[in-house]
Amino acid sequence: MSDVKTDTAKVFWSGRSQAVRLPKEYRFDTDEVTIRREGGTVVLEPVKQEADEWAWLDTLEPFDDDMVKAALDRPQDFGPGRRDADIKFPE
Repeated sequence: MSDVKTDTAKVFWSGRSQAVRLPKEYRFDTDEVTIRREGGTVVLEPVKQEADEWAWLDTLEPFDDDMVKAALDRPQDFGPGRRDADIKFPE
């Protein structure tokens, strides 16, 4: 016997779209979900939000003063002020 919990949800019409009223314990913490069929099963999954893609930045340690100085002192070899004559391409 399966240990998967099952509940019942109401299916209704909202305008010309069919909708499902999810019980509280099944609510999503997102504005969008992806939907797909797997055989006779319909699977809903939260869409990964952009903020989640950048969440790893919160795990970085702050840059130390030496790193900031090295980055600021580095000669810029690209960008809006570059001169094409300064760029060397392999032949």
